[in-house]
Amino acid sequence: MEMQLDPMKDDLPLMANTSHMLVKHYVLDLDVDFKSQVIEGIIVLFLETGSRYRKASSIGEEGCQSHLNKICETGSSEPCHVSVSSASVISCEVEYSDFAVSGEGKKDTSDKNGNHSNKEQVSEISGSKNCCDTESHGNKDFLLILDCCDLSVLKVEEVDIAAVPGIEKFAMSAELIDVSKELENLRNQIVHKLVTLPLDRCQEQLYYYTCCSQAPGYGELEFTSGSWSLEIKKHGVQTPADFPHAIRIQYKTKPEGRSVTWTKDQSGRPCVYTMGSPINNRALFPCQEPPIALSTWQASVRASADFVVLMSGENSADPVQLQEGILSWYYYVTMPMPASTFTIAVGCWQEVKQQCFTAAIQPEDEFSVPFSQADFRWNKESCGHMEYPCRFQNPAATLQRVIPYRVFAPLCLMEHCEEHLLQLIPQCLSAAYSTLGTHPFCRLDVLIVPSNFSSLGMASPHIIFLSQSVLPGGNHLCGTRLCHEIAHSWFGLAIGARDWTEEWISEGFATFLEDVFWARAQQLSHDEGKEQQELKALLRWRRLRDEVQNSEEELQVLRPHKESTGEVSESGASIVKHGLKAEKIFMQVHYLKGYFLLRSLASTLGEASYLASLRKFVHKFHGQLVLSQDFLSMLLEDIPEQKEQTRTRPGLTVESISQNWLDTSGVPKSLLKEGETWKECKLVQQVNAEVTKWIQANKRIRKSSKKKRKQDEVVFQKLLPDQLVLLLEYLLEEKTLCPRTLQRLEKTYQLHDQDAEVRHRWCELVVKHKYVPGYGDVEKFLREDQAMGVYLYGELMVNEDAKQQELAYRCFAVAQEQMDMSSAKVVAEMLF
Repeated sequence: MEMQLDPMKDDLPLMANTSHMLVKHYVLDLDVDFKSQVIEGIIVLFLETGSRYRKASSIGEEGCQSHLNKICETGSSEPCHVSVSSASVISCEVEYSDFAVSGEGKKDTSDKNGNHSNKEQVSEISGSKNCCDTESHGNKDFLLILDCCDLSVLKVEEVDIAAVPGIEKFAMSAELIDVSKELENLRNQIVHKLVTLPLDRCQEQLYYYTCCSQAPGYGELEFTSGSWSLEIKKHGVQTPADFPHAIRIQYKTKPEGRSVTWTKDQSGRPCVYTMGSPINNRALFPCQEPPIALSTWQASVRASADFVVLMSGENSADPVQLQEGILSWYYYVTMPMPASTFTIAVGCWQEVKQQCFTAAIQPEDEFSVPFSQADFRWNKESCGHMEYPCRFQNPAATLQRVIPYRVFAPLCLMEHCEEHLLQLIPQCLSAAYSTLGTHPFCRLDVLIVPSNFSSLGMASPHIIFLSQSVLPGGNHLCGTRLCHEIAHSWFGLAIGARDWTEEWISEGFATFLEDVFWARAQQLSHDEGKEQQELKALLRWRRLRDEVQNSEEELQVLRPHKESTGEVSESGASIVKHGLKAEKIFMQVHYLKGYFLLRSLASTLGEASYLASLRKFVHKFHGQLVLSQDFLSMLLEDIPEQKEQTRTRPGLTVESISQNWLDTSGVPKSLLKEGETWKECKLVQQVNAEVTKWIQANKRIRKSSKKKRKQDEVVFQKLLPDQLVLLLEYLLEEKTLCPRTLQRLEKTYQLHDQDAEVRHRWCELVVKHKYVPGYGDVEKFLREDQAMGVYLYGELMVNEDAKQQELAYRCFAVAQEQMDMSSAKVVAEMLF
């Protein structure tokens, strides 16, 4: 029986019983077929018993070694093949280096009801609540429960890793095997030895993961596919300790699966990519979704030679030709991460090569906060995370301001990328380093994804997706969004939320740091940076105010589980509150309230002290999962001056901050007061002056004849992109702007050539005032800027104007098929 969900609440279930067993490593071996829009292959899971079921074992070295030798002699005679070309095989004696895995497809054996048994039909499987209640299970078989949906699971089997040549070296330790155990336990203890190898043997570990993943099967396992989970059992096995610790699943995705989107790029070529679905990766491969299930992975992906495979991986994969017209791409990750961060993109991408320019790398200037001696002491301290090859302990990595990077895009957008994006990346990476220190990841790919991408950007380990909307209109939007996604390397990836409902820990920090990084990337003075940040604060304040007024209160709470945040069931299963709510993907409350909380703390503590605390927090918690109180407690306890203030100012305690900012809906009272102060900054005052000119000009134009005298012309000042956004927002508050005013407005600022944020406000003006000459701009925006155009459909409908509604229907009819599911659902509700 599966977890019962209330369909009205749209909560996302995390079904995996991670308290009983944890996946430590995934090996994927996949084929991408664009004709059938299916990804097919195998995934091998290497498991450990969960925290509730770990048991110590007594060992006998001599007996266990002879036992293993006997098994290796009588086991499968088939060697471990690691394919790097169509005719080459690496033996188990060679050095451990990058390699690719080959596999072969199998026939679907599922019945119409989704029940499967490779030997006999599964008649009944108990739910996760009862699958593992005590160490002794009576007559109940243990169930391994994985998060899974929209997949056709064809076969599940135990892997006979004891048959791998050379594996006997993992049985030589006297601590490995209890001689009284049977062959099953021998395999499990080999897996334990493999997944716990020290970090200096990580390449050897990857090599043997590959060898083990290709070992012969040792019996098929019973399984049942549900709407949200895959349940696996072995008859007669009643505890996690005795359940197979290496299992192989043969499966294929479905074209309608919600973890990846099959579409065409801007050049009309087919592609597929993970688009940040609310259900994460469970429709791409069976996995454990809860954040606590940190794992590593390696993947070999085969596709037609026309395609490039990009993926979350520490290595820049070099494709290997397996057969004529087919290339294999191999990636791996040695830093344990949640399975939800796995990202793949397969398409006819072109690498944008760096031409003859020298990007300006920002030196340490007056706006930078130099690292203190304490910062460097943190580097030398041991890390608090589980063991992996950590860059924070690598002296060379700690000095690397700019990590290696590549840019990929469809052919038709290469020139745009070359003009702006390539030059911005090193500047933004350097700015991030000057703020937070060591880059958590060793390299970066940036991909311009298709126009149906529902966001301006998405960060994953080693790869960033950017919308094409960030490219036009100069450097500003592209630079700020790039800074936002780079910030996620630290907050969201290297440091993750233990409870996914606390997404402000990721998005609030990235929004705050976006401004800091971008000011440094532009090499602004302290005063210039502060002016830009106050202008941005006003824009965000207006957006937060509007969103709070037009959204459900329960969606405005940053910590919906309050004091229960981070708690899970006995099995490890839980839910993500409102995780499936379609409109939630377009909400920015978690970005904005989180940003304003951090801005308030920075203002109270002083920027230098605050950024120093952020660096210390990164060093202490990288590679770990945190809750809000982890950050707030460290921040308030770390700064000596604050200890006295926390005794005299009740507003500066973890409890009061949680109550005022995290656990309630709406806008905090302290922020309501602060909202007026940003209107006094110089950049905002300049906008106010221009707004006054436009209002007066509109009055004159309405009163005057069509012929205007030259001496009546008003000179308008040049404005920054964010100033233009504020100008248009203020003009949107005017009841009437006549067509000639709008025409002049567009011509004065060349609005059709501005960035997407500016063009979005221009389109709102066009719709509000039914400015027919601007309808072409609206149609183009809905077609090319889908990440930002969703709510324009609603504005087109609300005016009840026949031309505008026909425009909305026409644009949706063209875009609907390629839209992501959440966007299409929200727009359809507006139109029909």
